[in-house]
Amino acid sequence: MFERFTDRARAVVRQARDEARAEGQRPVGTEHLLLAILADGDGLAVRVLRDAGVTADELRQRIRRHTETGGSGLAEADAAALREIGIDLAAIVARVEESFGPDALREAVPAPRRRWGRRRPVGGPFSARAKKVLELSLREALRLHHKHIGTEHILLGLLREGNGLAALVLTEAGADLADTRRRVEAALRAAA
Repeated sequence: MFERFTDRARAVVRQARDEARAEGQRPVGTEHLLLAILADGDGLAVRVLRDAGVTADELRQRIRRHTETGGSGLAEADAAALREIGIDLAAIVARVEESFGPDALREAVPAPRRRWGRRRPVGGPFSARAKKVLELSLREALRLHHKHIGTEHILLGLLREGNGLAALVLTEAGADLADTRRRVEAALRAAA
């Protein structure tokens, strides 16, 4: 599949891996793909997102807010509901980290297995959702009768998947996923 990716799309995938590594997280999630698309510069996908009022800095802050909830794995709405019934989630996380160390609540990443002298990450570098997004980017390109997969196809895949952290922060930032999808398709038609 990656042989169909344009140089820009390949750079986005590499950038997503770098984003995940910089945060110390593995595997690459949909949020890393979104941030990498926004780092692309002046690609079609970036222009559509900017026209929709989405900025990389705002999305990065929203992603950080979701991923730095003390490793609780709860969305803000869930944390707010717990606060309403008198449960201080931050205090619980602080006590757990005091007892078991920082990041004690983060999901453990299995150590890579050694096989014939090569180190290979277990489960691969991409989360199941990110893999689905990359698969959907191929399907989007085929649906549009394109012989290549560009950053705009990756964005269409993110929008079509619609359930990952990328879709969540886009929605929180005020982007309508269906409208953004229509904008990408209109920009592709205009560019043709």
